Amino acid sequence: MNNQTDNSTYNTNHSNPIDKDKLQQRLAASSKRKPADIVIRNGRIIDVFNLELIEGDIAITDGVIVGIGNYEGQQIIDAAGRYISPAFIDAHVHIESSMVTPPEFARAVIPHGVTTVIADPHEIANVSGADGIQFMLDASERIPLDVFMMLPSCVPATPFEHAGARLEAEHLRPFYGHPRVLGLAEVMDYPSVQNGAADMVDKLADAWHNGGYIDGHCAGLSNEALQVLRTGGIRTDHECVAAAEAKERLRNGMYVLMREGSVAKDVKALAPVVTPYNARRFMFCTDDKHLDELLHEGSIDHNVRLAIASGIAPLQAIQMASLNAAECYGLSLKGAVAAGYEADLLFLDDLDNLSIAQVYKQGRLVAENGHYVGPQLPQPSIPQQLLQTVRLPHLDETMFRIELEPASPRHVENAGQLTEQQHRCHVIGIEPNSLITKHLIEEVTVREGFFQPSIVNDQLTLAVLERHHLTGNVGVGIVKGFKLTAGAIASTVAHDSHNLVVAGTNHEDMVAAAQAVQQMNGGLVVVQNGQVLASLRLSLCGLISTDSYTEVLAQLDQLHQALIQVGAATAFHPFVTLSFLCLPVIPELKLTDMGLFDFRSFSHIPVAATEAQLTT
Repeated sequence: MNNQTDNSTYNTNHSNPIDKDKLQQRLAASSKRKPADIVIRNGRIIDVFNLELIEGDIAITDGVIVGIGNYEGQQIIDAAGRYISPAFIDAHVHIESSMVTPPEFARAVIPHGVTTVIADPHEIANVSGADGIQFMLDASERIPLDVFMMLPSCVPATPFEHAGARLEAEHLRPFYGHPRVLGLAEVMDYPSVQNGAADMVDKLADAWHNGGYIDGHCAGLSNEALQVLRTGGIRTDHECVAAAEAKERLRNGMYVLMREGSVAKDVKALAPVVTPYNARRFMFCTDDKHLDELLHEGSIDHNVRLAIASGIAPLQAIQMASLNAAECYGLSLKGAVAAGYEADLLFLDDLDNLSIAQVYKQGRLVAENGHYVGPQLPQPSIPQQLLQTVRLPHLDETMFRIELEPASPRHVENAGQLTEQQHRCHVIGIEPNSLITKHLIEEVTVREGFFQPSIVNDQLTLAVLERHHLTGNVGVGIVKGFKLTAGAIASTVAHDSHNLVVAGTNHEDMVAAAQAVQQMNGGLVVVQNGQVLASLRLSLCGLISTDSYTEVLAQLDQLHQALIQVGAATAFHPFVTLSFLCLPVIPELKLTDMGLFDFRSFSHIPVAATEAQLTT
């Protein structure tokens, strides 16, 4: 088989009627009036409809399965007794979180059995609006990965932060004409739905009018709130972190996306809810996953392995990773090994460990033994305006000071010429491998009226600097859990508005880290004693590298070594965790460029705790 075939045949327009000539060819091969293009023999075929194994030749013409039985073909592929599975679908992913362009993302995930993704480009949209969405659509053309898009519903995510763009219904409407746009992405602004805000209602109505699908983001919401969302047409949720939440979503007629990303790891917790009676309402997603973890740990194949290890039957887990997602999003040609379905196939050496020997896209080999072997991928053209998105005022240490009134000190001690006091403050508590943070109230050290970071108490200064419009906004707070013993870390990947976020043991290194990121026009950096130990340039909207995935992987490895040098925690991914400390739509306490944000009251609060708060 020639794997260098022009990849313009990929990304078929699934919304158009089939070409009559192609239909004639398929019918001729299916009825055995002519040989099929390709016949796969000697495989154990996974029937995802009956959850059983069947045998027979798989006949493929024009990239589509035309029959299973006894067939002749122009090319014969010997499966050598391997299991043949439908390829996997990632039901919700932000490609930007991999920090590479769509073609490089394809090279990373295809060897893991993923040939289709439902992508939400709201990361790049929060930075560059409609231009960012258009780039992601253009950059994902003519590659052996089907990238379907859900339009970002909440840019910015809330009114409590400043993003680089604002997308209203009128800005999204033109994209519904694109054949790979399926609907409206995760609706995270629940108050706007509840209150019937005009623009949100317009977005929901547009999705309905265009036959689109609407995804949810239901973190921390009550049953009553879920019913409001269902009334608005929202059908899915990927934010379940506990079994009870998953069951509640099912009762409300929602699909549950079992997520396993770089921070949120929910498959094991949700697996006990899956039964043969409700399994068809579950599917898998990665949501946000760093490139190094995609390559080393896996994509949806990792979710499937975890599900099997957690007691879900292998064929059931494979059905969840393929057919369920295809049917949820109306991809009628995907998700099964059967006549009329696209020949997106996996050859598996075993079912329990899910060892993927080969990956086929429309009948063509694109990955083998963990390596991409498909056609050369096109390099996307990047508009200049997407490469100049980091705009910061003059940086100095005073930006990161947290002033605390000396009204109610806990105790006072002499520290040379400086007076130190202990005050109670609201502190963001990191929960390892979770998007949820704890809302802590702790004693912190105050020196000359300002918070003093403490390595001993693992209390660092956290700051979010608005980096889109030169507003000068800087939100400051206190974070616990990074365990840094020196230096600072900074990033322009800061969900969802993607301002510059920096955490540090001292303000001098925080300034140096922010300056280094500014000079790179976006990226990740580790600094110690004013020196950059390692960095990753993300010049495309401050989110994506223009380098190959292998080059990005090498830079990530250097960042990990630098994190060890400054004593960062190793039980979770520090940079991914840092990026989610800015997301106010996730419980419990977060930080935006406008200040400390309390999810429970859905409002900003001061860093210092009041006496009333100390008793609650």
